[in-house]
Amino acid sequence: MSQQTSVLYDVPGPRQRRITLISSLIATVVVLVGAYFLIYRPLADKGQLSMELWGPLIDPSNENFSQVWERFGAGLQHTLTAAALAILSSLVIGTLLAVLRIQLKSLTRRRFTGLAAPLAYLLRGLSVLLSAVTRVCVEVFRGLPVVLTIFFVARGFPEFGISFDNLWYLVIGLTVYNSVVIAEILRSGMEGLPGGQAEAAAAIGLSPAQTTRMILLPQAFRIMLPALISQLVVVLKDTSLGFIISYEETLNIGKQIIGVLGNPIQVYAVIAVLFIAVNYSLSKLAQFVQRRLARGRKTAGTPAQQAPIAALISQAEGTGGN
Repeated sequence: MSQQTSVLYDVPGPRQRRITLISSLIATVVVLVGAYFLIYRPLADKGQLSMELWGPLIDPSNENFSQVWERFGAGLQHTLTAAALAILSSLVIGTLLAVLRIQLKSLTRRRFTGLAAPLAYLLRGLSVLLSAVTRVCVEVFRGLPVVLTIFFVARGFPEFGISFDNLWYLVIGLTVYNSVVIAEILRSGMEGLPGGQAEAAAAIGLSPAQTTRMILLPQAFRIMLPALISQLVVVLKDTSLGFIISYEETLNIGKQIIGVLGNPIQVYAVIAVLFIAVNYSLSKLAQFVQRRLARGRKTAGTPAQQAPIAALISQAEGTGGN
């Protein structure tokens, strides 16, 4: 391993390791000193570290502690509910939209030979039109700020007589924005795959829809997983925009607590810790999924894995023959 590593870069010697260690220690001391003089001292001088302000958040004996954390618990539950629904709907709609765009793009290249000329021109024109419409929709909704999307959904639906709970306004607004982003992530992942895979699939009789479903889409999910996880974290954080439609998520409840206790720094610090903990858990889950997928790729060439692949090819050939 050391020989392979030394090929990529020069292994630091004892002197360089000492310099790196000393530099790291000096940087750590500078950061701690800066945090003391720039953060701790100003907050302490203004009384922001007193138990009068922190007590309702960290002291179980405080009379407001249980009520504050009951409200935080309700807000966190509402946040996670909205995030889970928005993530699920965004993944489903985004996947369908990505597949639709891929299929429409392939249809625009087809000549529809064997059909009458007017019908062939009609089908090609319809494919081009639908492809343009989906692209315009993607660009429009991806370009809108998500806060405007949520606002338009919450104010526009009631104008047409469609009324929901505030939770669904928030979920729909988040879904409209994030589904098009996820669709573009998956589409770029599928289009970035080697073209020989689609040609090989066509050679064994797979239709374009089967090629996308069984070959391109699974690989796109695996390759683009880091980008997908980053977007799901964005969905979770964007639930805090629910305050504009009076949805009682964590940030909105935090504002209510601040209005009663008058400790904004302390409350927002606790909210930040809650969001960091949830997002960190989601990131660790993503790392676990990536490790499992990588382990699956390493064993993909074993004889135990080759039998299902052969069965899939024979099934596809039988479908093409029918």
